Amino acid sequence: MPRAILMGDPTHFHISGGANPFTRTWWGKKKQVDRERAIAQWHQMKDTLERLGLKVYVIPPDPQNPGLVYPANAGFVVQPEAIIPLPERSFYLSHLLPSRARETPVYDLFLRSLGMKPVRIQHRFEGEADFFPVGHEYIFTYGAVVTQKFVPKLAIPPWQRQYGFRSESAVLPELQEKVGRDILIHPFELLEESHYHGDTVFCSFGKNREALLVYLEGLTPEARGRCQHIFGDRLIPLSTRDAFFFAANAFQVLTSMGLTLFIPEGVSTALLKQIEAHGVQPYPMDVSEFLNKGGGSVKCMIGDLGSIP
Repeated sequence: MPRAILMGDPTHFHISGGANPFTRTWWGKKKQVDRERAIAQWHQMKDTLERLGLKVYVIPPDPQNPGLVYPANAGFVVQPEAIIPLPERSFYLSHLLPSRARETPVYDLFLRSLGMKPVRIQHRFEGEADFFPVGHEYIFTYGAVVTQKFVPKLAIPPWQRQYGFRSESAVLPELQEKVGRDILIHPFELLEESHYHGDTVFCSFGKNREALLVYLEGLTPEARGRCQHIFGDRLIPLSTRDAFFFAANAFQVLTSMGLTLFIPEGVSTALLKQIEAHGVQPYPMDVSEFLNKGGGSVKCMIGDLGSIP
């Protein structure tokens, strides 16, 4: 059955707020996007996904909301693997950081045009970027939510950008209510601002999404130890190199090729072989302009609406 996803038209993609470390230079200046290159990469990705059987719904471009190219932050649906018509699905809308809050009404209107039922989350939360299934359970990631700003530093340059994270731990009871009290949620605290969402640290994949790519260094020591205890040999730890290619920012779906993991281009051959050993075909995609300038890769560019008839 086809998988329905959201993608955001990249016509106006640029760096507006510079809300993560990938968006700014060493001196703190916002990076400039090669718009032509970004648009070409986006269309190649969209065409590939459609050719392999996915149903892609495109959010129209909006010059005031360049972050719409990253719809994984929009929210989430429950039971994405279950075959459910879109009008019968509820979509739980995120409570985005202030610089992206104007995106929420855009998502709300667009999802209603598909017949879906948007429901807003009240606490700070950034959707399936921080909340996603692994097997029959869920992972939720969070960190300190701070005001993003420059702060003094005894170094060169004499300042640093403070970014913080995107989802607060207080949202956990809301999420539990949405997925059901019988579903186990594992909360993990993030550590590195470079990996500010859970989908840059974790990726579940495999026949039942039971295997887990993980950048362990992106978790606090307590969360790291608990993750290793819970998931054990289901974990595939990522090297620092693969983690900074955003290897975890990948998306698994059943395509005409079989079970496929769309993953950022540039990850190691060794990792691709580990994925294949789990019966999943890795499919590298070049979305480097979105990663190197915007801090978002394959999964960030896909909002999962679930399987549809």
